Amino acid sequence: MEKFKRLKNEGNDCVKGGEYEEAANKYSECMKLNTEECTVYTNRALCYLKLCKYEEAKQDCDHVLQIEDSNIKAFYRRALAYKGLQVRKKNMAGI
Repeated sequence: MEKFKRLKNEGNDCVKGGEYEEAANKYSECMKLNTEECTVYTNRALCYLKLCKYEEAKQDCDHVLQIEDSNIKAFYRRALAYKGLQVRKKNMAGI
């Protein structure tokens, strides 16, 4: 549990510093230790949104909503992921 908290805090610090790839890696490590902690999934979803990895962000939010069906952050970030996917789809259609 101590390692989980340390990794999560390191991930949070990376987010504050704008290091989203590194933060996502820290949160992924947390998930290996505890798959039921929704916060790390919504945090990693935020990182994926910042990195324009919309499908991955959506998947993390879907996972959270299976565990906590009223998680507001998961709903909001999933909506942002869908928006990003729609924009990407429109841009691809224009090419």
